[in-house]
Amino acid sequence: MFGSHLSIAGGLHNALLAARKLGCDCLQVFTKNQRQWVASPLADPAVRTWDEHRRTAGIEHILSHDSYLINLAADAGDIRSRSLTAFRDEIERCEKLGIGLLVTHPGCHTGQGEAQGLRRVIQAIDHVHTELPGYKTITCLENTAGQGSSLGHRLEHLRTILEAVKEPQRLAVCIDTAHSLEAGYDLTSAAGTQAFLQELDEVLGLERVRAIHINDSKTPRGSRVDRHAHIGHGHIPLEVFATVVNHPVLSRVPKVLETPKEKAPDGRDWDEVNLQVLRGLVQER
Repeated sequence: MFGSHLSIAGGLHNALLAARKLGCDCLQVFTKNQRQWVASPLADPAVRTWDEHRRTAGIEHILSHDSYLINLAADAGDIRSRSLTAFRDEIERCEKLGIGLLVTHPGCHTGQGEAQGLRRVIQAIDHVHTELPGYKTITCLENTAGQGSSLGHRLEHLRTILEAVKEPQRLAVCIDTAHSLEAGYDLTSAAGTQAFLQELDEVLGLERVRAIHINDSKTPRGSRVDRHAHIGHGHIPLEVFATVVNHPVLSRVPKVLETPKEKAPDGRDWDEVNLQVLRGLVQER
């Protein structure tokens, strides 16, 4: 099950049109400008157009990624207040659009230390969940590369959050292959990847993984620098991607590309090329 993060420029429905053209099985979008704290409310005509195109495209598995400005680990102050408001808005927009999964980064502790930062994340999630009772959208905590003071670069960070929130059933996990390598996990061979997936199962449980960002990495293992590369053109070998896409549990999980939007040497969009490579790794069962 493969797809890509696609642009909503000119209207949310344009991402669906692009996904259908690429033959995507799944799709990730921003539901607003990710570089702005506040967005205009979703207008009813835009929602109706989205619903119509979604039915036509036949894409069931759709994810949203929230704004990069949001920091759920922020200390008390303006950034925390804005982050809580923006995070709530992201969930409300997903609910209105019928998007079942919202991917979020745990945030940055900005010098408070990991333990305090994680407590702040837990408090933030509980606060927003209390304000939005009964909502169906599941928030997927994404593992990170560990740049700066980012939380989530260890699987144990995600476990701490999942075990402490008041409504854990409203959370799941998104695993990014590039971030995993950059954080120091061994995605340099099939054997190393199998060991990582075993650790993932032991720490979090594979059943919690509801989405995968399937990206190669421009930076090597343990770099703690988040830079995505096209599939097979970075530091993650194809055998690693083959191990992931053919895993008996993860094969059914939506896998979304977040690779650079540009033209390949043969003139095709890199999304088309990357999807072709990934589909070629799938083994007959």
